[in-house]
Amino acid sequence: MLERRPAVRPQPQPPGGPVGAAGEDDPWHTGAACRRDEVGLFFAPSKEPTAARLSREEQAKQVCARCPVLLECREHALAQPEPYGVWGGLTAAERRVVLARRRRRDAELREAARVGAAGSRIAG
Repeated sequence: MLERRPAVRPQPQPPGGPVGAAGEDDPWHTGAACRRDEVGLFFAPSKEPTAARLSREEQAKQVCARCPVLLECREHALAQPEPYGVWGGLTAAERRVVLARRRRRDAELREAARVGAAGSRIAG
């Protein structure tokens, strides 16, 4: 199934308000390196060939690698979650993997806490 991609890069909104990376009164994305680059670098045109997509994504990741707000951008994309484009140096597929790992880790931590709490009731 083909995904519809936005024609222009949406301006990210900071989760929970401004972050100090770009200044106390400015949202984090005002300092993003991608604001100076071509929008098409971060979002795929429809029916983009695989080789072209991989090349474009690698170029976008190079921009992200030098970005002073890379982590803020990545966390925004994971929190939303952003379904398209390269955000915080990760593609949409890579973000899905990160989210799945976080969910699995969180479930393991909840289970460990539950088992630990049950064990302390028995010992106490």
